[in-house]
Amino acid sequence: MDVLGIDEITYGADDLAACKKFLNDWGLNLVEETDKSLVYESMNKCRVIVKTTDFPGLPPAIEDGPTLREVVWGCSGDEVIARFAEKLKGQPGYVNEGGRVGCMDPNGLAVRFQKTRKIELDLDSPGMNTWGTKSRRNQRSPIYDRATPIEVGHVVFFVKDVKACEAFYADNFGFVASDRYPNRGAFMRCAAEGGHHDLFLLQPPEPRAGLNHVAFTVRDIHEVFGGGMAMARDGWSTQIGPGRHPISSAYFWYFNFPGGGLIEYYADEDFLDAEWEAREFEPGPTIFAEWAIDGGLDGNTRRQKSAKAPDGQFLTDKK
Repeated sequence: MDVLGIDEITYGADDLAACKKFLNDWGLNLVEETDKSLVYESMNKCRVIVKTTDFPGLPPAIEDGPTLREVVWGCSGDEVIARFAEKLKGQPGYVNEGGRVGCMDPNGLAVRFQKTRKIELDLDSPGMNTWGTKSRRNQRSPIYDRATPIEVGHVVFFVKDVKACEAFYADNFGFVASDRYPNRGAFMRCAAEGGHHDLFLLQPPEPRAGLNHVAFTVRDIHEVFGGGMAMARDGWSTQIGPGRHPISSAYFWYFNFPGGGLIEYYADEDFLDAEWEAREFEPGPTIFAEWAIDGGLDGNTRRQKSAKAPDGQFLTDKK
């Protein structure tokens, strides 16, 4: 495998105080801070950086307002970086310095590649008991007071030309299509074997460049719920969720992020290999979500937002 996933992302934003509060609540670890930048890490050392829009050297924005400015992909070794450097010579915005090589993709986004800095983790993740498999025995499923993201699992962009963007990542870096919306969207993974998508490219009816969301992997569905309810208690607004995507099978919960776009907790996505054949789907509400709660759950009542809280010891209590 040449590309192992996302190593680092950088936002350009102006309200650093709001971004700091959100990312602290989100469960990331603040490792560096100045009056113009914040640097966070996930559990496996994947980095999330927020810089002011006037920060020197910040790559140009693909849209107005706060948004993602750069995606750094982690690679398996220096040989891969050298090979990519040869491929990218002559591409717009070509750079090769400090162990990183990159350029602008066809959507105008700054993309970089480096030898991965992420670490391997050995996490206790109790399994889910199904009719055919009882992987959790004499053990309760966990309950999470809040989430602690493992890594940035995928990024999703609106694009001006989905076919050009898909070809750019496939031809230069070996990305593989997992599924597609015909002429509208491409779900791509870094290699033949891996999670359903590391990158999703979506061409709107009126094509434009922009950020849709950044997704953070958590252990399981229970952490999706626990993290989402904690964010609700902290006052952050849900865009949609919790819910479940039928295309990737993942459970999700999306929040509005003051640094631009949406941020998602997700877990339990499909794992694919070289035998998988990409499918085609017509986009629509039931394709995006098998089921979803609009407005989220309230972290205090544990019920749908604005719903009345239970007032007895048991749900069956009547007054």
